[in-house]
Amino acid sequence: MTVVVYLAMAVLAVAIGLSLWQIRAAVDAASAAVVGDLVFFSGIGILLLLSVVRESAAVVDAALLAALLGILATVALARIITRGRR
Repeated sequence: MTVVVYLAMAVLAVAIGLSLWQIRAAVDAASAAVVGDLVFFSGIGILLLLSVVRESAAVVDAALLAALLGILATVALARIITRGRR
């Protein structure tokens, strides 16, 4: 099982690397924000997979809190980009 977890961590690391490259080519702020969210949530995924390997419940709690704050930041950024339109 550990091999599968490390493989998933490698896939997420590649996704982060490609996303950081994509941010350089982003046309507008909305595209960069979406790619930034991908980087953030991929990082949280790596953190959760690391907690599975180390069997740490505290890391899971921290990752869940970070994910909650990340979702709120995404909603706030969407409101800013759309200038409050619904």
